[in-house]
Amino acid sequence: MIKILVIEDEESVRENILDLLEAENYDTISAANGKMGLQLAFSEAPDLILCDLMMPEVDGYGVLTALREQTPTATIPFIFLTARSARSDFRQGMDLGADDYLTKPFTRAELLNAIASRLSKQAAFKQCINKNPNYETKAVSPKAQKLEMCLRHTLERREFRQFQIYYQPIVDLNSGRIVAAESLLRWQHPELGMVSPTEVIPLAESTGLIIPIGEWILRCVCKQTKLWHDAGFTFLHIAVNLSVCELMQPEFSQKIIKFLLNNNLVADRIGLELTESMIMQNVDCAFQNIQEINSLGVQIAIDDFGTGYSSLLYLKQLPVNTLKIDRYFIQNVASDPQKAAITTALIQMAHNLNLKVIAEGVETEQELEFLRAYNCDAMQGFLFSRPLPASEFEKMLREDKRLVVSC
Repeated sequence: MIKILVIEDEESVRENILDLLEAENYDTISAANGKMGLQLAFSEAPDLILCDLMMPEVDGYGVLTALREQTPTATIPFIFLTARSARSDFRQGMDLGADDYLTKPFTRAELLNAIASRLSKQAAFKQCINKNPNYETKAVSPKAQKLEMCLRHTLERREFRQFQIYYQPIVDLNSGRIVAAESLLRWQHPELGMVSPTEVIPLAESTGLIIPIGEWILRCVCKQTKLWHDAGFTFLHIAVNLSVCELMQPEFSQKIIKFLLNNNLVADRIGLELTESMIMQNVDCAFQNIQEINSLGVQIAIDDFGTGYSSLLYLKQLPVNTLKIDRYFIQNVASDPQKAAITTALIQMAHNLNLKVIAEGVETEQELEFLRAYNCDAMQGFLFSRPLPASEFEKMLREDKRLVVSC
C-alpha cells in the first residue's frame, strides 16, 4: 500500500487531507510540525510527502532541504501545500527540489491528480532502476564495503570538497583548436587517497549515491562553464556523463533548467553523454527524457559508441547531436583493418545522420592522421592532453594551445 506522510500544522486541514487520502486507500502518517515530520520521513520512508510551507520552527523549505541532503530520502516525491501564491515562493521551492506545489484552497481532484502524477513518475523511475543490471545483488569484497562506507559518510556530511572535476579537452581536427571538454570526477579521500574513477562510479551507480554526486557535478560544471564564458571563451562546450538512475529521475529536466537559469547559461553550451547500453535498458523511458532534455537546447552525445547494442532505428529516432567512438576502435586503428573498417563506417554513418563525430582515446600520431583522412570531426585523448584540473585547463585555453594541423 502506498504510504503518504502529511506534514501540516493546522489540525483541521491535516485531518481533512488524511480523511480524503484514507478514503482512496492510501496508508497515511502525519505530523503537526516540521521537526516531527522529518523524524517520520527518516524512520518510515514514505512513498510521497505532502508538506505545508509555513510552519513554526522548521518550515517547509527546511524540511525539504533536510530531506534532499540525505541519500535515503533524496528522491521521495515532495509536494508543497501553501496559501502563498507568489512566483518567488514557487521558484524557491522548485530550486530546493520540490516536485509540485498546490495552492490552498485546492480541490480534491487537484490533490489526487498531483499525487497520482508524482507516484506514476516515481514508479517509472524505480522500474528503470530495477532493470539496471548494476543493481543486482552481488558478493561485496571488504574493500568495496569500506569504499561504500567512506562514500556514504562523505555524502552524509556533504564533504564535497573531497571531490574534484577534471576536464579533458576536445579538439576540432580542422582548426586544431579546443572547442569543448568532457568533465570527469575525481575523489581524493583523506584516508583512502585518490580513488580511481573506475571504482567510484560503478559503486555510486549501484548504490544510488550517484544521484547527489551527479547533481553536485552538474551544479559545478554549469557554474564553471559560465565563468569561462564570462572570461571570453564563449565557444566552449562542456559535457557531463550521465548515469541511468539520473536520467530516469522524475523531473530531471527541471533540475537541468534550474542550473542553467541560476548561472544564466545558454543551454547548448552544456552537453550530456549517455552510453548505448544505458539507453537500451529502458528505451521508452530514455526516449521521453532525452527528448525533453534536448528540447531545452542541451546537447546529447552517445558515448562509447560501437560497444553497445542499439539498433540504427533507435539511433535515428533519438535527438542525438554527437557520436563518440569508443577508444577500443581507435587504438591501432591505422594498422588494424577490422578496426579501420568499423571506424570509417561509423564516421560515414554519423555524418549521413547529420551527427558530429568525436574519437576517444587518441594516443598516437598515426591514429590522428587516420581520423583526419576519414573526416572525423574532433578528438580527445592523451596525444593532446590528459584530463586536467580546472585551473590547468583554463591555462591551456588562455595560451590557445592547439593541435598541429597538417598542411
